[in-house]
This record gives sequence, structure tokens and C-alpha cells, in this order.
Amino acid sequence: MRSHYCGQLNAERIDETVTLCGWVHRRRDHGGVIFVDLRDRDGLAQIVFDPDRESTFADAETLRNEFVVRVTGRVRARPDGTVNKDLPSGEIEVLAHELEILSQAKTPPFQLDEHSSVSEDVRLRHRYIDLRRPEMIDRLRFRSKVTTAIRNFLDEHGFLDIETPILTRATPEGARDYLVPSRTHPGEFFALPQSPQLFKQILMVAGMDRYYQIAKCFRDEDLRADRQPEFTQIDIETSFLEEDDIMSIAESMIRDIFQKYLSVDLGDFPRMTWEEAMRRFGSDKPDLRIDMEFTDVADLMAGVDFKVFAGPAKDPESRVVALRVPGGAALTRKVIDDYTKFVGIYGAKGLAWIKVNDLAAGMEGLQSPIIKFMPEDVVQQVLERAGAQTGDIVFFGADKITVVNEAIGALRLKAGADMGMVKEGWAPLWVVDFPMFEKNSDGSLAALHHPFTAPQCSPAELRENPATALSRAYDMVLNGTELGGGSIRINQPDMQQAVFDLLGIGEEEAEEKFGFLLNALSSGCPPHGGLAFGLDRLIMLMTGASSIREVIAFPKTQSASCPLTDAPGPVSNRQLRELNIRLREKPGAAES
Repeated sequence: MRSHYCGQLNAERIDETVTLCGWVHRRRDHGGVIFVDLRDRDGLAQIVFDPDRESTFADAETLRNEFVVRVTGRVRARPDGTVNKDLPSGEIEVLAHELEILSQAKTPPFQLDEHSSVSEDVRLRHRYIDLRRPEMIDRLRFRSKVTTAIRNFLDEHGFLDIETPILTRATPEGARDYLVPSRTHPGEFFALPQSPQLFKQILMVAGMDRYYQIAKCFRDEDLRADRQPEFTQIDIETSFLEEDDIMSIAESMIRDIFQKYLSVDLGDFPRMTWEEAMRRFGSDKPDLRIDMEFTDVADLMAGVDFKVFAGPAKDPESRVVALRVPGGAALTRKVIDDYTKFVGIYGAKGLAWIKVNDLAAGMEGLQSPIIKFMPEDVVQQVLERAGAQTGDIVFFGADKITVVNEAIGALRLKAGADMGMVKEGWAPLWVVDFPMFEKNSDGSLAALHHPFTAPQCSPAELRENPATALSRAYDMVLNGTELGGGSIRINQPDMQQAVFDLLGIGEEEAEEKFGFLLNALSSGCPPHGGLAFGLDRLIMLMTGASSIREVIAFPKTQSASCPLTDAPGPVSNRQLRELNIRLREKPGAAES
């Protein structure tokens, strides 16, 4: 139907007759001559309709934005002074001989030029229009190229592309599963996989040795810029390799992709323990482009009369830190108040601060609502330890460890961005030596990664000291975003049962929920491990998109809905009866 894409035309095609198909991007009447910018997947081409061809010109007069047309014409050079250097086809135009209108279009809900400002809800409701934008086409094309490169890399390294089930069994956590009722097994449910984790481990037991999959995964959770209820993982699992081997393969893959598509050399990936990352940055995915770190000052605050600091300083489950922001003394009170509200999102009860207007002037050179509660020598020791200089501001976090890490860690990122402290470029990192477990609010243990991660100790040592046990897990971080994470897995039944016991999963429950895995581990299971990358996050970072919704063809909104299809939506009573489901009435439904 076409001979060329619009973006393929250039000066080398002059005097050739071509046929193009696409959408009318823009139509202009200039002194009896009609100009149409024709758009397709590969770019734009300028079409000229001359009134000498009366029939074709008459049809061109009816064209409107987003009409789908087929044009045949001769490529010619643009007149002097009209060349558009911003377009690959900017040196030429096509003099139309024939025009066929393939499909008319009503007025689009928004213009497709890159400067138009349209709400995300409108864009997603009319996604078929939004995806025509060159920016979106380029991102999805880029995603396709990266996905192909990943497949080629893994194929070359001996990995097998194997699909795992989408309908599976609910996980022990359960609350984050999307459940699918079974018509043939009344009252029972499938679950959509949060990860192919167990299946890929079983593939290792089966001797597949190296597996990968570009896998759809599902998780019913609150959404943020880098979260979606359905997302795509680059899922990898290998046998007979240690942590360093798996990390080396993954690092090579990411480095190759950045070199190939962004001409970026990521260089060496430094390693940092989880303990160091949390101590210095309050985060297990620190953005190393920002030169700000936490300074622990609990020992200095333990003896002060100011209970806001003294209480957490004496509590082994709390933390008191200082965060020095260079140049922050220039921040207005309104900005500081906004930061106080911001940390409140993460549970902080307030935000103490000291402005260092003149370090040499001692206490007279400081501005703060808290220094009147603190001895002068303590204030000076705090500022000295934090490395404060004239013109800086020092913020403080004093609360439970989790609250301080999350609140002041988020403030570090926000203040760094606001103050222009985020360096250009890329800062990759491996975070290693994660704890096996974290404590729930009721004191019980939860797996920090997942319950199939191998510890660095024996089953007996794990049972004796679970709180201090480290795992064989590793996360790849890039510019403060967790690109992927993985671990060496448990391949011995006694170790797996030890982990289950510590998580409160007894033998009977373990057999009910994971009997198939335990049987597999007892059938000759090789040492194995792997990791999974978030493909959506990777493409978001590489394209500079603001969220993963900008690199997914049909994403959900932050409320996990699809404006395009109005999903989720109600189903008929007949369907519910077939599935043996009865819905409870919504509150207030009886009165309405």
C-alpha cells in the first residue's frame, strides 16, 4: 500500500515517485497551494497539493487533522529558505499526484504537538490518540529495541526463554494478590503471579540450568510513579553460579544496553552493604549523585534536656541524625515549613533545623528554634561532626529508625533536587549483605526479600540468631532507583523449613502451600540463584520519562484503573452465579 515511510525520505529520493500512508498532522493553505504535514510511525513528510491537479486539490481541501490518507507523488527539493533542518525529511517535499482518503476523523480531544498541555486522565482515556505522538512512538520503539537486545544478550549467554503460568496459587501474604475465581472449582481461586519465583526455581530443579523470561507480573498495591498493578520483569535464574557470577552477567547486560543505545559507559559498579547504605543515606537504594549523607548524633543528644532528641537518643530502636544541606541557610521559612509537611508524609512528627549564618560568630551566628534547649558545647559538636559551614542548614531527624530513614532519606532527595545538587550522569551501585528478616510491628519476623532467599549461615545458626542473619541477596541500583534485585536461593529442605518456621509458617502450612517446592528441593536441587529487573523502570530511566506510565502502551492510573476501557467494571449477575460469587451490598445501597 505504501512504498516508503515518511521518515525514510531525504534528498537522495529526489525525482522518485513514492506512495506514503499516514495521518494528517497539520494542514496549511498558502496562496492557493495546500501544504500537509503527513505523519507516520517514522516521522513527518511535507506534501504539496497544487491547484493544477483539480480533483486531488479539491480532496485536499477537505482534509482535517488526523484524517488517514494515502498519497502518491514526486519527491522534490524544497525551495530555498524553506528547508527544515530539524526533520530528516526537511530538505524535500512531495508534490502530490494522487490522494486517497482512507479514513476520516472527528476533531481530536487534543493536539499532538509536543507543546500541548493535556491532563494524564484525558491522555489515557484517548490513548489511541496519545500514542500517535512522536514522543510516545519513540519511547515504545526504544523499549522494543532494548527488549530485543536483552533477549539477544541472554540467548548468547546460554539462557532459555521459557514461559511460566499466569494462573497460579495465592501467595502466603495474599493481600497483594489479584485473585481469579475458578468456575470449574467452585469457591476456589487462582492468583495472578507477583513473580515467577517458584516456577523458575523448579525449572532449575528440572535441569534447565539457565532460564529467562520477559514476564508479566501483577501486584495489588498502592501506586507511585514507578509502580503499576501489572508490570514487566526481565526474569533470570541460573544453576551452579555464585553471587559474583550472576551479578557479573547482569552488570554486563545493563552496561551493554547503555553503551549501545545511549553511548554511555556506566563503568564499574561499586558495592555497598545494606548496613552502610542505611547508615549513610537512610535508603537501600541511595542516589549517589547527591553529595549529602546522614550524620549520627544520638550519642551527643542523649544527655540534653530536649526530650524530642533525648528520648530517641536513648532508645535502641530509634535514631537521631543530622543532614547538612550546603547553601541551605538561604531557604525561606515557607520552604522549611513545606519540608516539615513533606517529612510528615513519612511519619515524622516535625523537622528541627539550625541555620548557620556565620559559623565564626558562635551561637550568635546561628538561627534555630531548638538551640535554646541545647547546651552550647553540644550544638558546636553537632555542627562540627556534620561538617557545617557558613551558609548551610542542618536538618534533624529523631524518631524510630524506620521513620527517620524514610523521612530524612526522602528529604535528602527532595532538598538535593531543589538545591540543584543532583549531578549529571549515572551512578550505578550494587547493594549487598541484606538482613534476612525485618520485624513487623507486632515483633514477628518478615522476609526482607522473599522466604526463598538463602542466608549466609547454617540452619542452626539461623534459628539461633535470626535478627542478625544476613542473606545472599543483591540489588542493582541506578540513580536512586532499584533496577532489579535477586539472590542465591535456598536449595536444601531443612534450610527452607527453618526459614518457614521463623516466619511462623509451620510444617503443616508449609506442606499445604509449598509442598510442591519442598518436594522439588528433596529431588536433587542444584545450587541456584537469579534476579529480576523491572523493564518498565529501566526504560523510564533510559528515556528520561517522568513515570513508568510514560513507557507502557496501556498503563493504569494511580488509582489502578484504565480510563480507556473503564476497567475495572461490574459484571453481570449471571457471570457471578457461574463463579459462585455473591457481592455484598455497598453501604447505603439499600436506601438509594
